[in-house]
Amino acid sequence: MRYFFEITYNGTPYHGWQNQPNAVSVQQVVEDCLTKVFRKKISIVASGRTDTGVHCVKQYFHADVDQVLDEENWLPKLNSILPRFIAIRSIRLVKPDANARYDALDRTYEYHITRIKDPILVGRAYYFFRDLDMSTMERATALLLGEHDFECFSKVHTDVNHFICNIKQAKWNQKGNMLVFTITANRFLRGMVRSVVGTLIDVGSKKITLKQFQEILKSKDRKQAGMNVPADALYLTNVKYPKSIFV
Repeated sequence: MRYFFEITYNGTPYHGWQNQPNAVSVQQVVEDCLTKVFRKKISIVASGRTDTGVHCVKQYFHADVDQVLDEENWLPKLNSILPRFIAIRSIRLVKPDANARYDALDRTYEYHITRIKDPILVGRAYYFFRDLDMSTMERATALLLGEHDFECFSKVHTDVNHFICNIKQAKWNQKGNMLVFTITANRFLRGMVRSVVGTLIDVGSKKITLKQFQEILKSKDRKQAGMNVPADALYLTNVKYPKSIFV
């Protein structure tokens, strides 16, 4: 039977989600845990991969197992074996052909910026103290909405067939001394959110104008966009699926 597992993790100790030959990934740790519990090799497929240091509030992976799983018994078992940086929040039975990656309708990320130096937030938020013109940043953010070619915000030499993404939501929220950028899309390119935030910060700090931001969007040239802001302030916060895949 196929199950969707909701997972949350602190990305600090790991080299991203995806398995790597010479580094510890979240996927490797979870697969080792499931293999130990079910006493057979278990492979998992996630809704997407996160880079080194990126955190996850909520995402999903699917796995095929030979027995009925009820949350009351299996959540404590799995979480007792997983390290303190990783937790399983729910287990849901899905249709046999459901796929955590390809059935995802959209994904949401948040990027957290602290406006004051706060040692408690080290590894959890990006400290940026310079003045920001939020009005102009918000106007630039609005230009992201809709379906566009976002090659200018993608890592180079990436293995994708195209760079078209449909941005359904992009906004800034001020929460005390924390500035939170939220973005939702049907798909994201490698490094895209961090590059978007870095370029929007360039707009807000008046390194580039709104017109230049528009030109960057059209350029399809990663060299024209801003820096990749640090990974440890980025959070994958949600993945949405059609209700029809769940049993």
